[in-house]
Amino acid sequence: MARIREHRRRREKYNQYSDMLLVTVVAFVFILLQDCHSSSSADLSLVNDEELLQYINTEKYVVVLFTKDDCPECKKYEDELINLREHLVDALSAWIVKASNSYLRKIYSPASEPALVFFRNGIPLLYDGPLDDEEISHTFINNREPLVKELIDDNFEHLTQASSGATTGDWFVMFYSSNCVECQRMGARWEAVASKLKQRINVARVNKHTTGASTARRFNIFEVPEFILFRQGKMYRYQIPKYDINSFVSFAKEWYRNAQGEKVPVPQSPFDDLTLMIANFLRENPWLMKLGSITIGVFVIVSVASKLRRKPELPEKKEK
Repeated sequence: MARIREHRRRREKYNQYSDMLLVTVVAFVFILLQDCHSSSSADLSLVNDEELLQYINTEKYVVVLFTKDDCPECKKYEDELINLREHLVDALSAWIVKASNSYLRKIYSPASEPALVFFRNGIPLLYDGPLDDEEISHTFINNREPLVKELIDDNFEHLTQASSGATTGDWFVMFYSSNCVECQRMGARWEAVASKLKQRINVARVNKHTTGASTARRFNIFEVPEFILFRQGKMYRYQIPKYDINSFVSFAKEWYRNAQGEKVPVPQSPFDDLTLMIANFLRENPWLMKLGSITIGVFVIVSVASKLRRKPELPEKKEK
């Protein structure tokens, strides 16, 4: 009986040691996994240009930090985004990634890295505020939908009421074309301008060559991009050689007073618009004018020469 009791005692003690060892191993593995997860999530996910385009085209919200090697400021932005990541994921279900030495950065930001861009269904907004988590969060969450309105010939006057200066407020309009590289690079900045002028001034754009061709002729738009502020029946052309966000915002708020105001022309009749279209076509293709002048000159010369070569006819003698 004594041997049986001793055997049971040793077995119970062994089981206790085994349980303690198992708990220790499980705790160690759990801590190790936590450390691995923390270290793997300490940095933003790095994507190449192909992966980034995939995110932009398929995901609703994507926050991208464009960085480059040996950039201390980039590291500050990354740390700030890491702190904001959980909040942005909860609020927007957004993907937070970074792209290093990306060729795509030039499309969205004129400045060097770091550049922070927020994509909403593929529409970019360039962040242009301080490195502050509250400001970044406020900008992204409150601008989750694109702000720049697309105006066309059929709705321009109805929505803006530009010539009457009526009730729809002021409008800051960018005229662009699809084949204009600078216009494409303005997209993210123009959305940022709209976010800063939100609830004060409407920000829009018009395609000069397609859906807004008649409107562009109405306002004598020859080169793109061109920017016009419509305010209370007058129009102010943005002729400042600066395409940064703060300059646009400053012009729309106050600086337009230093520009020469023009009376907004009324919408053109179909005949007047056709006349303008022909005039603009000849203006953009001056070789046609030269060709026409040369053709007329040649015709005149040939006509004169043919008359000079023609012999005068002798009067017929009358028969006796």
